[in-house]
Amino acid sequence: MIEEMRLRGLGVIAEATLPIGPGFTAITGETGAGKTMVVTGLGLLLGQRADSGAVRAGAPQASVDGVWIVDESGPVAERVREAGGDVEPIGGGRSELYLGRVLSSEGRSRASVGGRPAPAAVLAELAEQLIVVHGQSDQLRLKSAAAQRDALDRFGGPEITAVRDRYRAAFEAWRAVDAELTQLDADRDARRREADDLRARIADIEAVAPQPGEDAALAERAEKLANVEELRAAAATAHDALSNDDELPDAVSLLAEARRAIERSAASDAALAAFVEPLADLGYRAADLVTGLSAYLADLDESGPQELAAVEERRAALNGLLRVHGTLDEALALLESGSARLMELDDDGDRIERLRAERDELGEALDAAAAELTAARTAAAERLGEAVTAELRELALPDARLLVTVEPGTASVSGRDDVTILLAPHPGADPRPVAKGASGGELSRVMLAIEVVIAGTDPVPTFVFDEVDAGIGGAAAIEVGRRLARLAETSQVIVVTHLAQVAAFATNHLTVVKSNDGSVTASSVRRLDGGDREAEMARLLSGLPDSGAAIEHARELLNLSRS
Repeated sequence: MIEEMRLRGLGVIAEATLPIGPGFTAITGETGAGKTMVVTGLGLLLGQRADSGAVRAGAPQASVDGVWIVDESGPVAERVREAGGDVEPIGGGRSELYLGRVLSSEGRSRASVGGRPAPAAVLAELAEQLIVVHGQSDQLRLKSAAAQRDALDRFGGPEITAVRDRYRAAFEAWRAVDAELTQLDADRDARRREADDLRARIADIEAVAPQPGEDAALAERAEKLANVEELRAAAATAHDALSNDDELPDAVSLLAEARRAIERSAASDAALAAFVEPLADLGYRAADLVTGLSAYLADLDESGPQELAAVEERRAALNGLLRVHGTLDEALALLESGSARLMELDDDGDRIERLRAERDELGEALDAAAAELTAARTAAAERLGEAVTAELRELALPDARLLVTVEPGTASVSGRDDVTILLAPHPGADPRPVAKGASGGELSRVMLAIEVVIAGTDPVPTFVFDEVDAGIGGAAAIEVGRRLARLAETSQVIVVTHLAQVAAFATNHLTVVKSNDGSVTASSVRRLDGGDREAEMARLLSGLPDSGAAIEHARELLNLSRS
């Protein structure tokens, strides 16, 4: 529930604090005093679209702050924490939640949730769990088939919720398979072309049978074969320099001679002997190089134009793949993944048959769930009609009869039912859709009766009614006030009203007072008790707050509300 709301620079309200609290709060005031600004402020806190026209003339901005009492844990607190804010524990598992909205005269707005900036959309999400607002225009929502269906589902409570959830799960499963099947049918030609293209590309890759890194290895081999004579001459020169069969000196012979010379004299000087081992190592290395160069030259001798031609032919085959796929790795990846994709595409016929069978099976489950939901709604519709009819008798509509019908409708995620609320205002009258067959006053009472009845199974933390008592008066107004008080037993109720008969039943009476110093009009909010409340009630009744007769009538109303 909302504990307190503060308004600054909003319309004619320069600054006002509304102590609301639990129970039934009535807000009254003269026409033009700013009662509507209270509802506007609530709307801003609930994420409704901001209108810079609501900013007080001459003020740079308007602000609205609200303190809500919520559960310390639960969906509201969880969503607040997700938005980066937090709630303030106050004991007993309850917490205070601070919401705010600032609206500049240029039209920009900022919201805060739990002490942290947040998008206005977060306020709207929280509003769905915190409050229900009914204004004069909100009565029109009864024209909506969806709103009427939702009202019935709320009345049905957990029973309908459980059945509807099962239906929704079945519908989503059926819709997913149906969408896949439809897509397969629509894309059959395209998928066939994809399969033919993929099959040809895989065949080309398999015909070449490339190996990972083969293109780089062949490029290296081709470079070698293209320069074989130059390579042979270089290797032979190096080989002959190290070792040759001619009588010319070579490195191996010279190293051996050097080692022998050192060995002959090494016994005379240890320092000279230290050169023996390095010279021997150089000799071994030179011999190894000779062996390696000999093998290299032998390999070159075996390589000829024929191998070069074979290598270039293989490179040409690989280049054909590279032109199509970009790299050899991509070609190999297609070979691996394409086979699985080809199997999937080639399976289209069998897959379609399997999906059709699955869709038929899911359709049967969906039909059963839809029938179960229709049955639950039909039973709840009868109970709702009877309960609201009884409530209407208490709201000075003794002959009115409300019917709720459940008829076959277009299938959707919400079911296959069209729910219609019908009203027969008097005996002999044919039931007509409530939005067509009811006057403004009757519609107000029908809406209130529905909310009172639904609150018994699906209570809402806070209700706000903005002059929904328009078009009624007298005994009907008294009964509306009585029923609002009854609703306040399970929910917080805030009512903006011009009827004393309604305000009399409030446990908390606030008035919006307009003052004018000749240049500036400003409004404030006061809580009324005792004589002040009697005077305001007298003003509502007769327009004469000082009238003795009106005050007596006001006292009579207040006493009636307490009885």
